[in-house]
Amino acid sequence: MNILRGIAAVSMLLVAASAGHAAGVTVGVVAPQGGSLQQLGTQVFAGANFQIAKDGNTFVAINETCEENSGGALADQLINAKVQIAIGFLCSETLEGALPKLKEANIPAISVSVRSRILMEDSLKNGWPLFRLGPPDGAEAAKVIEVILRDWAAAPIALIEDGTIHGRELTEAVRNALEQNGLKPAFTDTYRPGQEQQIALVRRLKRAGATKVFVGGDRSDVAIIARDAAAEKIPLDILGGDAMRAANQPLALADGVRAVAIPEYAAQPEARDTVGPMRAEGVEPEGYVLPAAAAASIAQQAATAANGKPLADILTGTSFMTPIGPVTFGANHELTDNPYRLQEWRNGAFQILGAASE
Repeated sequence: MNILRGIAAVSMLLVAASAGHAAGVTVGVVAPQGGSLQQLGTQVFAGANFQIAKDGNTFVAINETCEENSGGALADQLINAKVQIAIGFLCSETLEGALPKLKEANIPAISVSVRSRILMEDSLKNGWPLFRLGPPDGAEAAKVIEVILRDWAAAPIALIEDGTIHGRELTEAVRNALEQNGLKPAFTDTYRPGQEQQIALVRRLKRAGATKVFVGGDRSDVAIIARDAAAEKIPLDILGGDAMRAANQPLALADGVRAVAIPEYAAQPEARDTVGPMRAEGVEPEGYVLPAAAAASIAQQAATAANGKPLADILTGTSFMTPIGPVTFGANHELTDNPYRLQEWRNGAFQILGAASE
């Protein structure tokens, strides 16, 4: 969805939001309508509006500025609009101020984006009704560690990272987990990112005897490392993180490279019945489009099952079928299943590895 079409879509949604309340569930959709996050906000509005219209519910669009101390006034808008549930929320600044008022009004909030562990800890401590479809901080590292301990524990492992905060913290979490399990990496290093070749690096990996390499870096660096290892005839099994979800350029990724990453939801079987109709309406299921549709679908299912009970009670422990697959929130209001999956690059796309392959 390009910016111009996105702006037009937001305008149409705002008109729809003021058209009055229909029967069914009134869903507040909170996302930026301007600024640097407008394109992401447009994705949220598009996905939510598609699902809300499909379910025959009422859509209420609320602009999220992501400014400090903006949450209280935003919560007032949701309360005044008599929404039963609010979804979206790309910014923790919004939720920090909104959640106390939403608690008083019995309005649960489902975030598709915010990952702050501290915010969720505060929410649970204060009884704030925050649920989230996005993974919390640490979920990526937890899945990487699970895969490495399961598949690589008997092999000489190298851990390399690109010096960025995320790359360093992710790789450090893996190294700590290995050491806690009595494993010492055969090689660790911080490489210089953005280089045209990494031959010296792959030769050092060979000298260290490493055959399994975890890379805390971006896709373009991983592609270069894989290419140079193949050119030097150095057999390396390479695993990256969620940063591998990026454009396959300037150098194409080699088949066989693996990543622990959020799946491309639009390519999954669970999304098939949603993706086709979306595209027929000119909505490309990219970014936050399908997670927002999933949040709207959860709102519908929870309201249907509530039968007079608080929606927050229904959201906890219930399995919901959504365009991004089955979703269950645990007692901690987080996803019960880690959404990161082990995937392998094959024939121009990442393929999720099933249990047998994993």
